Amino acid sequence: MSTRQIKENSEHLFVIKPNSMNSASQSSQNRKGPPPVKESQNKQTSPPSRNRGRRRGRGGPKSDQGDTFMRPSSRPCMATEKPVVRVNCRTIVPALSNNVSVGNGSDMGLPSSSKSLTFPMRPGFGKIGTKCIVKANHFFAELPEKDLNHYDVTIIPEVTSKVVNRAIMAELVKLYKESELGMRLPAYDGRKSLYTAGELPFAWKEFTIKLIDEEDSINGPKREREYKIVIKFAAKASLHYLGQFLAGKSADGPREALQILDIVLRELSMKRFCSVGRSFFSPDIRRPQKLGDGLEAWCGFYQSIRPTQMGLSLNIDMASAAFIEALPVIEFVAQLLGKDVMSRPLSDSDRVKVKKGLRGVKVEVTHRGDVRRKYRVSGITTQPTRELVFPVDDNLTMKSVVEYFHEMYGFTIQYTHLPCLQVGNQKKANYLPMEACKIVEGQRYTKRLSEKQITSLLKVTCQRPRDRENDILQTVQHNGYDHDPYAKEFGVRISETMATVEARVLPAPWLKYHETGKEKDCLPQVGQWNMMNKKMINGMAVSRWACINFSRSVQDIVARGFCNELAQMCQASGMEFSPEPVIPFYNARSDQVEKALKHVYHACMNKLKGKELELLLAILPDNNGSLYGDLKRICETDLGLISQCCLTKHVFKMNKQYLANVSLKINVKMGGRNTVLLDAISCRIPLVSDIPTIIFGADVTHPENGEESSPSIAAVVASQDWPEVTKYAGLVCAQAHRQELIQDLYKTWKDPLRGTISGGMVRDLLVSFRKATGQKPQRIIFYRDGVSEGQFYQVLLFELDAIRKACASLEPNYQPPVTFIIVQKRHHTRLFANNHRDKSSTDRSGNILPGTVVDSKICHPTEFDFYLCSHAGIQGTSRPAHYHVLWDENNFSADGIQMLTNNLCYTYARCTRSVSVVPPAYYAHLAAFRARFYMEPDVQEGARVAGESGVRPLPALKENVKRVMFYC
Repeated sequence: MSTRQIKENSEHLFVIKPNSMNSASQSSQNRKGPPPVKESQNKQTSPPSRNRGRRRGRGGPKSDQGDTFMRPSSRPCMATEKPVVRVNCRTIVPALSNNVSVGNGSDMGLPSSSKSLTFPMRPGFGKIGTKCIVKANHFFAELPEKDLNHYDVTIIPEVTSKVVNRAIMAELVKLYKESELGMRLPAYDGRKSLYTAGELPFAWKEFTIKLIDEEDSINGPKREREYKIVIKFAAKASLHYLGQFLAGKSADGPREALQILDIVLRELSMKRFCSVGRSFFSPDIRRPQKLGDGLEAWCGFYQSIRPTQMGLSLNIDMASAAFIEALPVIEFVAQLLGKDVMSRPLSDSDRVKVKKGLRGVKVEVTHRGDVRRKYRVSGITTQPTRELVFPVDDNLTMKSVVEYFHEMYGFTIQYTHLPCLQVGNQKKANYLPMEACKIVEGQRYTKRLSEKQITSLLKVTCQRPRDRENDILQTVQHNGYDHDPYAKEFGVRISETMATVEARVLPAPWLKYHETGKEKDCLPQVGQWNMMNKKMINGMAVSRWACINFSRSVQDIVARGFCNELAQMCQASGMEFSPEPVIPFYNARSDQVEKALKHVYHACMNKLKGKELELLLAILPDNNGSLYGDLKRICETDLGLISQCCLTKHVFKMNKQYLANVSLKINVKMGGRNTVLLDAISCRIPLVSDIPTIIFGADVTHPENGEESSPSIAAVVASQDWPEVTKYAGLVCAQAHRQELIQDLYKTWKDPLRGTISGGMVRDLLVSFRKATGQKPQRIIFYRDGVSEGQFYQVLLFELDAIRKACASLEPNYQPPVTFIIVQKRHHTRLFANNHRDKSSTDRSGNILPGTVVDSKICHPTEFDFYLCSHAGIQGTSRPAHYHVLWDENNFSADGIQMLTNNLCYTYARCTRSVSVVPPAYYAHLAAFRARFYMEPDVQEGARVAGESGVRPLPALKENVKRVMFYC
């Protein structure tokens, strides 16, 4: 941050004189006007947790003597001067486990492995908010009273296909259930494990079966294969510990018992539907919808068994996915290319597109009458069919493909100008004419969808809450778990009614705007508000700007009118915005983006005599391909320009709401604040306002399926203001393909002159916070996005250790207490209003009200988690965010973390709505997504160059970009 920016920010920092902190409940319950600023005694109002006494002994006294990293400066919002609780490097950190290691700066008191780690227990239930009842798509599952047995399965010869494995096991059960299997109906995972309710009559047995390929031909002779199956007893799986876990008497959930029950309840659906991950799809559930280019949307349902406070729960949700339409291949190619292919040959670009579209797709031949052999496409030929020849014997006698198919099968190839499909491996590839093949039904499309296809798929998936609820209930009834032979065998019973759950609607926070506006503060209504009569609390100035127009349909007069309207909106919102650009409006072609940007940049530099251009406005065509990404990459990694892009359709409409939103984005890019929480500047947020607190957000985005070598991108953002916690700075880095652990949170390297150097994203952001606020962070709150349950332990151990080391590298014994929270959006829990006709309990879209929080019944039996729907629905069914506290040295109460998280959702800088995910996590996701544009175009497919990790590093961001990349 420049000296000028710090000075400007400090001048607008406080509007209300801050006082001591009030309790969250007092400040939030007053709905008639902004909460009064009263003096209080700064007491922790949260209910005591069951292990709080044990945790409090962890900290050492405050010790600022001899600080080399940071010395505290005075700050008007310090509510108290009492000693700050810290974690001493040689003191055991909060006892999440009885078996923790005591470290010395490298261990930092972390458990030595996941086996010695348990997550925090729930510190009680939240009480703040208006109570209500909601329904959740969880169905109570009654535990069986039977012993579960695990058997190892070995199939010889080894089979890699789960489908074939299941067919083998189904044949074995059909032949031997009543005899050798003792009437048991086993559940099979498709790989190496077989489960039964009760013991089989043997501990080890070998079976031989013959499997007939039913799909090989329709009426003719079928191929037959022989397999040897060895079944061997492995272990008993006791349900006693699962019962103890569900009752809250045990901290560890027996994963094997849960896995067995999950397999049991999926067994019948595996036979009925097409399985994709944890979801099942079928064209019979609902009529498939065309997506274009040979794809169609199938509807289905998601199913997973989960441990909850109410016991075992079956989570059922609706799902949709793109499938390849079961078309003749030649028809699919015509749709993919969008033109007639039967009369003209393919161009080179067409051939590349077809090769990408068909690679890996399974096809069946149609030229052999009853025989329906299946093959997987490995590629297509570079030559047309009429030119293809191959050897037919050891003497290398050559024969054309056209002749071979006519002589062998009596099949005349009509479209000889088209290439052939290649099936098999490269050493022994076979040729199949396109017109002799049809795509096999039920293949999910895993490659990238086009914008048009995504829009079409969203129309299929977008359901109003009432419709989604009805479909879920119908799915449960249609699945008929009461009549499921596997559920009966294992003694599992599933309720057909949705769980009703007690929820609370948290009050919206008061927002503070500038004193010069007609409305100085604002209480959002149903998650929304607007900028009418309000001015940004820290409105910045834009005196040096330029506009570049890449859209041919936008004339200069239109562009000038749009920029004039935007400037007026910025001024009305509280900014200073110069009405005239530095240089005249510049028109450029979309395919010359780098040349155009550098021309404008240098022209402005010459005109400004070395002063920096503050803002570049860019008008883009609505369909701009790679233009947007190229522009952001060049501006943010090469030129150091802050840019604001506007699409042509918005330029013509000049909608007031759009202009207001753009003005919000421009202000934060310039370093301003649009609004802040009134409780924040009044120092009344528990465990944030009392001592300097930094809030992190972190996320990792992975390349799409099919990109096998592209790096994953990690992003970390952190608040740079206190007590407001509104402004953020961000850092990004590339790391190994599909690596979820963030590698560069903390790192060291050897310098020939300076010795060992410490760095990393957490360390850099801590230093940045000190420079921006004059305070060193004395509390860390870390929101981590995008982690699946199976990775909780691994991510916590690795990343918390990195945070510890980053802190210790700055100053001896510097260990601020950390709260580490996982944020999940990719889950399938949905919450519905108990009565859809009650308008007071829903928003305009029919969804539950923003601020609805659930921390009971459907949540974890013992751990500290909750579901929060912090936003108002726009269309479809709202998805609540799931927050899971994995580490808590700050002793948050349930109300404390829920209120903080909900209130932060009203500080998202890009709109006047509360958002669905806490903003630091949201910003981290946007930053990671943005960084994909920073990869050079020629290496986006994953060329690996340099770097210790073998991954090509991202280009360095310009300093003025680090704080705005996620606002763009």
